[in-house]
Amino acid sequence: MYIPPAFRDDDLGALHAAIGRAGLATLVTATAEGLIGTPLPMLLAPEEGPLGTLYGHVAKANPQARLAVAGEAMVIFAGPDAYVSPGWYASKAAHGRVVPTWNYAAIHVYGAPEFFEAEERLRDVVT
Repeated sequence: MYIPPAFRDDDLGALHAAIGRAGLATLVTATAEGLIGTPLPMLLAPEEGPLGTLYGHVAKANPQARLAVAGEAMVIFAGPDAYVSPGWYASKAAHGRVVPTWNYAAIHVYGAPEFFEAEERLRDVVT
């Protein structure tokens, strides 16, 4: 995702806080069958790994749980968003050269997914 420098946030604490507020994310994986995305509640364990570790639960019936993942996965957290009208810019009256835009917050997390079926680990994730 292209992020203009003025809007990029590399503050790990702020990113962790935003992930905690979002809760629901979309897990995207590439497989031999193509891309698959599943909306999932995700939990962040900030103390695990250098950047934290995400946990989620994919139902066994979900094809994403059964297909081998090719490479890394992406987890997308969507934050608040809103339309920004060109009429809100003071410069519109001065020269009229303004366009509408969309203001939004999104976090893309990349990493190697680990799928597991060990009962004790699953219980830890879902309870």
